[in-house]
Amino acid sequence: MEVVKIDSISRDRKNIAEFLIHNLEDLGLKVRVDNAGEKVNSNSGNIIARFRGNIKQATPIMFSAHMDTVVPGKNILPICERDRIVSSGKTILGADDKAGIAALLEALQIIKENLVPCGDVEIVFSICEEIGLLGAKNLDLSSLNAQMAFVLDSGGQVGEIVNAAPSQNSLKFNIYGKAAHAGSKPEEGINAIQIAGFALSRMELGRIDEETTANIGIISGGKATNIVPDEVILEGEVRSRNEEKLEKYTGKLKQIVEETAQEFKAKAEVKINREYSCYNLSADCQVVKMAVKAAMDMGLEPKLRPSGGGSDANVLNKKGFPSVDLAVGMTNVHTVDEYILIDDLKKTAEYIVSIIKTAASGKNE
Repeated sequence: MEVVKIDSISRDRKNIAEFLIHNLEDLGLKVRVDNAGEKVNSNSGNIIARFRGNIKQATPIMFSAHMDTVVPGKNILPICERDRIVSSGKTILGADDKAGIAALLEALQIIKENLVPCGDVEIVFSICEEIGLLGAKNLDLSSLNAQMAFVLDSGGQVGEIVNAAPSQNSLKFNIYGKAAHAGSKPEEGINAIQIAGFALSRMELGRIDEETTANIGIISGGKATNIVPDEVILEGEVRSRNEEKLEKYTGKLKQIVEETAQEFKAKAEVKINREYSCYNLSADCQVVKMAVKAAMDMGLEPKLRPSGGGSDANVLNKKGFPSVDLAVGMTNVHTVDEYILIDDLKKTAEYIVSIIKTAASGKNE
């Protein structure tokens, strides 16, 4: 309830960063802030903290959650309604990803108060996740001792383990027509909005198959109703857990826009950017086995599943750092109907403690 009240829109997380640094230091962790903020024009960098364990031979592990939220995310008023926490309905709640943050702080408190046997645990609170995983992309993994990461940033029931997630290509199509007076000389113009409409009608959007999705989410263009519009911009994305399918369908959308523009004697400029790459970890991967055993040890029924969304785990895996994304119970994220069950918050904290115990025991089977 306390942490979601702190405004933390992407690139403006100074207040939440100060709150977390204070709390982590109170728990006895050694805390530092990296220079990622300077690289992405943010007023805070990634927060990196280390909890010194009492079992030297234990596998060092890392937990991660991101500090930023989407909009509308200012002046959040959380409300406790029986078994859940909701927002006032005017903003998001921010359980994405402050549920992960709150559960981590609680788990560290439990470890400290109960002198739980554990190895070294590193915490990364990343910046600018919601606008392109920028904090993770600029995280220097060579400064960490951990051998694997558990990212707390997925919806679903606690015990669900995301071991596969897609790559994403962002798309920007600039369609250039020709301006003319819409009343006196429309035949001299080339209507870019009309071209965009024809192109969109030829695209298959939404779910393409079980691994692939496509979306056009932004359309902008036109200056006035009496001017034939000479430029329209379409912005969208393609995601897939299969690299071949991703590139094939991205190319198909590019071809549709270019060929449609040519039909109208217009021009199209296409920009494609790889936002992040997919990962697919087998059930035999150590980080997966550890997450599964920890869930079973606390009576949860672990479930491996793929995701249609990206997270910091995509970036970490791409850098060769084995990572899974764990469900924390957040529901209806990125909307004003977002909520989280109190029981899921408690279970997530308990799950973190169980993972730490599992790493300390050295038993993953």
